[in-house]
Amino acid sequence: MARTMATIIVILCSFSILILATERVQRSSSLIGGSGIKQLRFDEQGEFRILQVADMHYADGRQTPCEDVLPEQFAHCSDLNTTFFIERMIQAEKPDLIVFTGDNIYGADTTDPVASMNAAFAPAITSNIPWAAVLGNHDQESTLSREGVMRYIAGMKHTLSQFNPSGVGVIDGFGNYNLEVHGIEGSSSVNNSILNLYFLDSGDYSTVPSIPGYVWIKPSQQFWFQQTSMKLQNKSKAPGLAYFHIPLPEYASFDSSNFTGVKQEGISSASVNSGFFTTLVEVGDVKAVFTGHDHINDFCGQLTGIHLCYAGGFGYHAYGKAGWSRRARVVVVSLDKESNGSWEAVNSIRTWKRLDDEKLTAIDDQVSLFIAKLASRWQVWNHRSQVNNST
Repeated sequence: MARTMATIIVILCSFSILILATERVQRSSSLIGGSGIKQLRFDEQGEFRILQVADMHYADGRQTPCEDVLPEQFAHCSDLNTTFFIERMIQAEKPDLIVFTGDNIYGADTTDPVASMNAAFAPAITSNIPWAAVLGNHDQESTLSREGVMRYIAGMKHTLSQFNPSGVGVIDGFGNYNLEVHGIEGSSSVNNSILNLYFLDSGDYSTVPSIPGYVWIKPSQQFWFQQTSMKLQNKSKAPGLAYFHIPLPEYASFDSSNFTGVKQEGISSASVNSGFFTTLVEVGDVKAVFTGHDHINDFCGQLTGIHLCYAGGFGYHAYGKAGWSRRARVVVVSLDKESNGSWEAVNSIRTWKRLDDEKLTAIDDQVSLFIAKLASRWQVWNHRSQVNNST
């Protein structure tokens, strides 16, 4: 009887997600020409909302056990708990875009990687919300190569993921691309990007014998990023956000005095620094970087004008910390509204996390304000608000 009731609850929850999410997608995106690809845009309230899902580690569904959960937390725990968490997050936040930042499946425990990807991304697909994904270091550890995994993801329903940027002859990795978020329908910026999103493949493991550990973002990727950013900035001075899996070495620059959140394990970045953070600082448009990989770190701190943020571990088949809730990160970008009612450039970027507890508790609310009118370059200051448990 209990199992039957649980099944009914999941079905009702999924139906509610479909209704609520479809309404939001209709407001925040439109089709580009006849291609069927959705153009991301700000909604009528001048907001664009992103849900980040890091490290699902999805495998074989109901047969796959959870890691690091207390016996009293769940009577039975599997990949389906990860699915239910995504469904709850979609219903609670109604995002305009869902971003999966790698280790979406855990290849080593996956019998059929295609079936695992279908199940892992199913809540996003069912919701009709546009979604994007990058690869982690575990996605390719089954029977599909990294190239094969990314090609499959890029062909899935409702995804804006791309195998690699078109027109670029040589670039390392799979899943390097950018997305533009345009202005509100009917506004002067309806056809202009006022928020730029960059997605990069941070790779898996070094193949250089003298350099152990994880790989790094390569020069070809950095060159593509520089060229893409310069082209976009020639059109407008829109801020950008970057998403990839493995954190940069600069994440180790923080301690508890200068970040919001927790650091409960070491920074598992590449053992060499390829200089991508310096590239981000020099180019100047990216205001925040969002990664996963280190599941029990969820902090966000500012370094040289750029926020470096973890999402915290999402998936139940991923390692965690018993009693420490799985979590997701939400980002809301808001536009400035003039006294005459017209919409201007980005005014603020706000982020918080939600825990997979009974109330989907929201914690660690942070706001960055962009004052575009005071200078030709974006000026930013960071305000840390009190922990909010009831957003």
